[in-house]
Amino acid sequence: MKEELRLRDAKIVELNAIIAGMSHKKGSHNSSMPPSSDIGRKPISLREKSDKKTGGQKGHEGTTLKFSATPHEVIKHISSYCPDCGQPYTDEPILREKRQVVDIPPIELHYTEHVVYERKCKCGKCSVSDFPQGVNSPISYGSVIESLCGYFSCRKYISISRIREIFTDVFKIPMSEGTIVNKINTFAAKCMPLYEIIRQRVQDSTCIGTDETGCRVNGQLFWMWTWQTKLLTYIAASSNRGNETITKHFKGGFKKGILVHDCWKPQMNTQAMGHQICLVHLLRELKYFIEKRSKWAYDLSQLFHKSIRLKRKILENADKNYDLQIEQIQKTQDALLKIMTEIKDKKLLAIAKRVNKYRSFLFTFLKNKEVPPDNNASEQAIRNVKVKLKVSGLFRTEQGASQYAIIRSVIDTALKNKANVLNVLSLV
Repeated sequence: MKEELRLRDAKIVELNAIIAGMSHKKGSHNSSMPPSSDIGRKPISLREKSDKKTGGQKGHEGTTLKFSATPHEVIKHISSYCPDCGQPYTDEPILREKRQVVDIPPIELHYTEHVVYERKCKCGKCSVSDFPQGVNSPISYGSVIESLCGYFSCRKYISISRIREIFTDVFKIPMSEGTIVNKINTFAAKCMPLYEIIRQRVQDSTCIGTDETGCRVNGQLFWMWTWQTKLLTYIAASSNRGNETITKHFKGGFKKGILVHDCWKPQMNTQAMGHQICLVHLLRELKYFIEKRSKWAYDLSQLFHKSIRLKRKILENADKNYDLQIEQIQKTQDALLKIMTEIKDKKLLAIAKRVNKYRSFLFTFLKNKEVPPDNNASEQAIRNVKVKLKVSGLFRTEQGASQYAIIRSVIDTALKNKANVLNVLSLV
């Protein structure tokens, strides 16, 4: 009887485990699935809790409207008669208070006329002066309008039809959609020299993050790639998600830098001085198995969290020696990988094998001050592509996708350098 009860209890435990596995679903918080798969689910964050309150922190410098020392117009409000007795005032008015209203005046188009003249020399030869570059037709749109087309499309994600509406309603310029597309084409071509400079500087950098995301070009699957640094962002559109795209843009690899990525095979095969695998991606995958009560997954995730905390200490106090702490983290890693053969879950075992294969690229960030433990900056660099697709829809042509990548690279680089985006685009 006791044996039967024992077998029954064992069977119940086994069935409960099967039911738990069937009911436990993956989402963006515990796998590489996109956030769109989380519809209807309660959002879960991987961030550790902070003791800071939400909102602006103490000492945070706020921003507000400021008084102008030279207002364009001053309207004086001076009473002429007393509101009680109705007698006119005879004294000199005394200034009590000033208030200013900031507004935008009616927008008027600015026409610049270029006139060329003919001159005749004493020798008898006549010559005509040249029109400046860009003045190619009897009447044309200027560079500010051109840069606004790129700004609205690539910074504000506005569709071509709505850009046309803005120019008509706000600026009183009745532009056609075809004209706007042509202006974006021309502007992207003008951005090419700067785009190439960004590419070269990224290639020569000492720490580079890279990532890619899918997009639609005329209904076909394309990919937006990024290679970025702290001050630079290079984005490229491609129909290929493999080595072909990497070779096309960075044939020589990154001989001077550490490449930070999500362990995608073409990125792992990219020639670089070193690699750093994104720990946040691994933590997200491990979370699924932690929720399934895996002690091995929990221990490894705690090790990753410990290493990230150590990185913060290294950055806060760079003069201190942290070799012992780093060595301890590596020893704990080795101990966990030695017992990975005991893992029963095939999917978790696959992650363990991947971690073991690339074990030398897990803690590069602890030995190099510039290298982060995650690839968040690269994800942020291509998140704008998803926003563009959601707001404006798919790219209609491969050329349109490439032009977006070129202009957006300039915009993101300007943002990283805290420059006014519209001013930078106008200078282009």
